[in-house]
Amino acid sequence: MHTEEACFVPSSSTRRRSLVLTPLALAAGLVLTAFGTAAQAQAPRNHATLAMVAEPQTLDPMASTADLVGTIMQHVYEPLYTFDAQWKVVPMLAEAAPKITPDGKRYSITLRKGVMLHSGRELNAEDVVASLQRWMEQAPRGKALAKEVESIQAKGALGIEIVLKQPYAPLLAQLALPSGMAAIMAKESIATPLKDFVGTGPYRFKERRPDQFVLLTRFDKYSPRKEAASGYGGKREALIEELRFTPVPNANTRVEGALAGQYDFADLLPVEALTRLEKSGGKTVPILTPSFGFPYLVLNTKEGVAANQAVRQALQVAIGQGEMLAAGFGDTRFFIAEGNHFPKGSPFYATAGTDQYNQRNAKKAKEMAEKAGYKGEPVRVLTSRQYDFHYNMALLMAEQLKRAGFKVDMNVVDWATLVQRRNDAKLWDVYVTHSGQFPEPMLSPPQLGDGAPGWWSSPAKQAALAAFNTETDPAKRGALWAKVQQVVYDEVPYINVGKFNGLSAKSPALQNYQPATWPFFWNTSIK
Repeated sequence: MHTEEACFVPSSSTRRRSLVLTPLALAAGLVLTAFGTAAQAQAPRNHATLAMVAEPQTLDPMASTADLVGTIMQHVYEPLYTFDAQWKVVPMLAEAAPKITPDGKRYSITLRKGVMLHSGRELNAEDVVASLQRWMEQAPRGKALAKEVESIQAKGALGIEIVLKQPYAPLLAQLALPSGMAAIMAKESIATPLKDFVGTGPYRFKERRPDQFVLLTRFDKYSPRKEAASGYGGKREALIEELRFTPVPNANTRVEGALAGQYDFADLLPVEALTRLEKSGGKTVPILTPSFGFPYLVLNTKEGVAANQAVRQALQVAIGQGEMLAAGFGDTRFFIAEGNHFPKGSPFYATAGTDQYNQRNAKKAKEMAEKAGYKGEPVRVLTSRQYDFHYNMALLMAEQLKRAGFKVDMNVVDWATLVQRRNDAKLWDVYVTHSGQFPEPMLSPPQLGDGAPGWWSSPAKQAALAAFNTETDPAKRGALWAKVQQVVYDEVPYINVGKFNGLSAKSPALQNYQPATWPFFWNTSIK
């Protein structure tokens, strides 16, 4: 990694994370380091303190699609497949790519030999089958995938066979995602709720103290892959003995802690902190991750005022995403306002429906709402201060909606409460969230699947997604995605706000950290 004094220098692997056709390094980022930090005297230690945005509402990686849960528990649990630095699906617990029959319906997967569970025994096919069945019963993405699956069976000690009802192009990408993970766990540990966290990862669960920390410790019998590390793929080593994930909900507290050297890593910092971090004199290292993700608004299509599609369309016309992004991020280095869900250069770049983006037309929206039968009911907006840009965007959006004649009821809660409340259709009309920018459209947002909060279901959705998901030819899937994007703009189950860059920070002591959508700390060390 290059180091320069008092300026950002891209690492050699810097890339726009959201691009798909070019190499897509998870190590994307602009990293500042300073000379002289090696001279800082520190007591010898082999633990890392990692400041996260909130208290995780669960440690069950299947029970929540929250990035925070995936970030922590990906160190404990591993999937069959994962993503390399170019967002290509590569094997993790699987020995190699699956063997697929010519009709695209039967996947034969062989597990790696000698992979040890944290309980001390070897992983086998029965663990995998039990884990995937639990995932399909409980996780939003798993439930959606279950509709595509005819059967999952063990074939001997290390063989798995997945039979699909019809070809389903996103299968391996769904199995690879850290968020709402298809985590492989010891079959005897499977329970609801999950009480024992027995996986195969480089770290094992040690202790949780609510509102204080989640403590993971190195698993000495971990079985790493032999390939070179690349993104989430390849060799993983637990070089730091203990990882302490600490909830620090106040963004400014995370900034101050980073500047004071209190944290080895501080996640998702407010953009206005960049200048202070740059001028820290080497006490902390700011990390700017381009095209980190996209904020979006989920609308409740099941109950309440937004259950009326015509009202949702009026809300979409009232909103100005450019203004919202400016309110959320301020500095234009941190966002781009564009209606295409995927950037230029991606096979899924499409302009379909984007004439509905960033309209900010209060008069037209008011007329549409009245025609739709809107009678002044409150639009209940659910948001959190844990992600400062969520809150700032929500405040600006509320003013835009009021100008269009909507009554707005702001419900500001902590992130864990938001994640809990969004599962109850009676409690909200719109909630604010964000997602990483991934190469496979079916990975995010979860509203493209079935059963996720928002509960979007319609004949047009089913038809567009059926055509998209059964087409395995990458060249043809791009045009089919444009039809899905058009349905999203027509039916407004969610509203894509734009794209944003992420800011986090690390201490000079944390070595070889690779910026990623879900930060990971295997292969890092403490100097």
